[in-house]
Amino acid sequence: MAELSGRCSCGKVTWHAKGSILWAGICHCESCRRATSAPMNAFFGLERQAVAWNGQLSDVFSSGGSVRRQFCPACGTHMTYQSDQWPEETHLYAATLDDASAFIPEAHYHWAERLQWVAIKDGLPKHQASADAEGDPT
Repeated sequence: MAELSGRCSCGKVTWHAKGSILWAGICHCESCRRATSAPMNAFFGLERQAVAWNGQLSDVFSSGGSVRRQFCPACGTHMTYQSDQWPEETHLYAATLDDASAFIPEAHYHWAERLQWVAIKDGLPKHQASADAEGDPT
């Protein structure tokens, strides 16, 4: 069982969790890129009830019906991605981890939506879409 913790850029929102990382990967979807102004995003999933928060998260920003994103209202750091597709999980941005070495990506998701000018030669599996609710590639 891992003990993980993280925070936003200004430190007003922190989180900690006990439990196993369910999956870890890099998302290349257009929705995540536009929401964060980044060419890709590193995420990992935890059981929703395993994550405890200190500080106030923003009101939820919805980016397409069943997707909810939360961020720090003080500095704007994106903290969570939640989706009706994975109702028991919270997806956390790997960049919020206090110990960045705790994140080891296992795959790329939404590979078909990647930016063509980003060259990635890491040898990880490259799934055209996301993982389904059981964590298996679709």
